[in-house]
Amino acid sequence: MTDPSDAYAPDADVSGAMPLEAAGAQSGSHLRWGLSLFWRTFFLLSLLLIGSVLAWLQTLRALEFEPRAIQTAQQIASLVNLSRAALIHADSIARVSLIKTMTEQEGVRIVPREPTDRFEPFDTDALGQRITAELVDRLGPGTQLANSVNKQEGLWVGFVIDGDNYWMRTDRERFNRTGGRTWLIWLLTAAALSLAGAALIARRINRPLKQLSFAASRVRDGDFDASTLDETVATTEIRAVNIGFNRMTEKLAKIEQDRAIMLAGISHDLRTPLARLRLETELSVVDPEARANMAADITQLDAIIGKFLEYARPGKAALEDVVLKEVIDACLFSVRNRTDMRITLELEDNLRVLADGVELGRVLSNLIENAGRYGKSVDTGMADLHIAARASGKWVLIRVRDHGIGVPTEQLPQLTKPFYRGEVARTAANGAGLGLAIVESTIARMGGKFGLNNSSSGGLVANIRLQRAETH
Repeated sequence: MTDPSDAYAPDADVSGAMPLEAAGAQSGSHLRWGLSLFWRTFFLLSLLLIGSVLAWLQTLRALEFEPRAIQTAQQIASLVNLSRAALIHADSIARVSLIKTMTEQEGVRIVPREPTDRFEPFDTDALGQRITAELVDRLGPGTQLANSVNKQEGLWVGFVIDGDNYWMRTDRERFNRTGGRTWLIWLLTAAALSLAGAALIARRINRPLKQLSFAASRVRDGDFDASTLDETVATTEIRAVNIGFNRMTEKLAKIEQDRAIMLAGISHDLRTPLARLRLETELSVVDPEARANMAADITQLDAIIGKFLEYARPGKAALEDVVLKEVIDACLFSVRNRTDMRITLELEDNLRVLADGVELGRVLSNLIENAGRYGKSVDTGMADLHIAARASGKWVLIRVRDHGIGVPTEQLPQLTKPFYRGEVARTAANGAGLGLAIVESTIARMGGKFGLNNSSSGGLVANIRLQRAETH
């Protein structure tokens, strides 16, 4: 028997309690963007490492910059001084031979400097400016450095011999300036290795918490056997947490088992005397009306005991491919002859869900019975029931709506709490207040969501979201 309070009894968690028109978009409307613990840890470690690498880079550049500039200027100045001394002390005939030898063997070319020469100034970066300044101090104010003269690339140094201006051209590779690049390559390599290490460290830190999160989700779903954590890990703190969690899970499993055993015992112990009481009542009570009332009370007590057992049913339901229309047609068979109900169906063709067919039938029968009892129009006394279902991605959305007076908005969050009954249900019958709580727990066991809301045009709407079965 359906509890009279069922029409006004469910769910405080109305995450699925949206109208069918909006339920498809509901799943994404409450998403919160954020980073997992792994990425948060990785990013923080990466920022720390990158900052350290940049600090080291700046330190190395500062320590290397001045010595390298002086060393390069000394090498260039020594080459110029040696070339100038050789040319000064050689006669005109030997000078020509000397210049040729220097060009062929040393790659050093000395040519007169003309006023019409066009040259590109030496590098204008900080290192180039420092080298130029050092050379001017060593070779005198007439010294000039250039990257090219008359479009000929090389390292050109302008100097003076006995009042005459000359260019000395040499290969730039003789004065290697790639030391900074070498340091940069090594630092980038170190940074890459550091980031890889940071990812490994973040993963190792995150793994126990991820395992704990997974185990907690399994406990939430009632799967206590799959929620055991490793109690032999090396980290003391993690081992203590795992041991505590496992003991908590064992105690919860024991409590759940004791609850199921207790309720089964209550059912057995109460139903046996109830059956005897019914038999004795039918045989001993002479007044037919009193006998009928007593039998109805006994039947109601038996139904309430059944509700307790149904609500306390543990574990997950075994899901199978179910044709939704067949389940709904079976539920409507028992109310086909009622003159106080009109039922309208709006179903997509061949709509299939992953569910327990029997459990889903109980859920829909419960909602249909509640709508027939408490969803009647005040004006006509007729219960107009509208059942609709449609596919939305990997889900199937089912809506059962009556056109009654609905439920006060402040009661909606309480309706699926066990033993809660709305005011209309209290005046109508003496149920246990478990009907809609059973509906919600049954839908949850099938991996779906259930919720209630008032329709904008009047009446109470029950919304069910179940997994969609793949069509073959």
